[in-house]
Amino acid sequence: MEFFRNPNIEFLKYKWYFLAFSLIFSLAGILSMLFWHHIPLGVDFRGGTIVTVKFAHAPKNNAIRSMLDRAGLRDAKIQSFGQAANNEVLLSLSQRETSEAALDQGKNEIIQALEPPNAPADRKDLNNASVQDVAEYLLRVDPLRLGTDAQQRYSQLAQAVVSFRDKSLSGVLNSFDQLRGTAPDEVLAALPQGYFLSDFGVRNVDIVGAQVGRQLQSQAGLAVLYSMAGMLVYLALRFEWIYGVAAVVACFHDTIITVGAFSLINIEISLTVIAAILTLVGYSMNDTIVVFDRIRENVKLLRREKLTEIVNRSINQTLSRTVLTSGLTFLTVLSLYLFGGEVLKGFSFALVIGIIIGTYSSIFIASPMLVAYQDWKQRGTGRAALPAAAEPRRGKAKANV
Repeated sequence: MEFFRNPNIEFLKYKWYFLAFSLIFSLAGILSMLFWHHIPLGVDFRGGTIVTVKFAHAPKNNAIRSMLDRAGLRDAKIQSFGQAANNEVLLSLSQRETSEAALDQGKNEIIQALEPPNAPADRKDLNNASVQDVAEYLLRVDPLRLGTDAQQRYSQLAQAVVSFRDKSLSGVLNSFDQLRGTAPDEVLAALPQGYFLSDFGVRNVDIVGAQVGRQLQSQAGLAVLYSMAGMLVYLALRFEWIYGVAAVVACFHDTIITVGAFSLINIEISLTVIAAILTLVGYSMNDTIVVFDRIRENVKLLRREKLTEIVNRSINQTLSRTVLTSGLTFLTVLSLYLFGGEVLKGFSFALVIGIIIGTYSSIFIASPMLVAYQDWKQRGTGRAALPAAAEPRRGKAKANV
């Protein structure tokens, strides 16, 4: 299928405009990484505690931040999570100890910070109570008068109450009446005497230690560098070394602009984002190889033409393929970005930027580098670096006549 029929666009005619575009965006990203937002590493790399909180109403980040500040949690990061109708947020704390006590500490700090100031001191919050807490309370008040069989029975009833809260109501009870049918009436009547209902519930607590975060950060950087080095070696063997250098420079350009976009917009870089960057490195390299392969074929067939003309012709010949594959891939990752939810936001955003920049760099960064090297080599040695611009020997031409 051909999207264009015999296109004849002089891509290299506009190379300086696009190189200026790349320079501006690359510098903007680098300056942001150095002086503004820096590289916004997620908790996977910097270490810390992530607490997922579900609210009964639409949460207001400013109000949450004010409550956290009053509780002394001034370095917390607040991020909406999932669809807006879910009323969930992610709270990132600097707590980095990975013990069981640290998990409870992070959870308790958030609960104490978000509890309303008029919460009854003699009762606990049922929305943030564990199965063990509810079972111990029921065993103490013994509303069913069970005697010796009380412990097992109340553990089962506590499990039923908490499971209904977490699975059916996403962790937040708005009223004790919602528990009807989950336990005997005597048990449900006893719960309001020992518990109250807040408007939030802590859904999950995850901790990444500082040492683990540093290891992941180092390994992620090495993964990107190793992938580029491997591609450089492959292209140097498969084509010529200048092809490999041009392709790796283009991939490095794509990575800088993508990471710079994360820094400029201040979106955290997680492990899934690193996976997306590795994906776009491979995607950009694949697109570049397609163009380079056509250039190499045309260099052999069109030895009398200048390399600039050969490169332009090669890009035009692969333009339909580039637009179709890149366009369809872009639509896919754009749908993932728009409808994939908060968890995939960073991953899909990296792919959206990467597909655009990767396709662009194959045409306007990698290919012009071949011509630039050719021109530089000719000025230095007086002969072409690549055989494209080489004139046939006169003696051989006479013999053929």
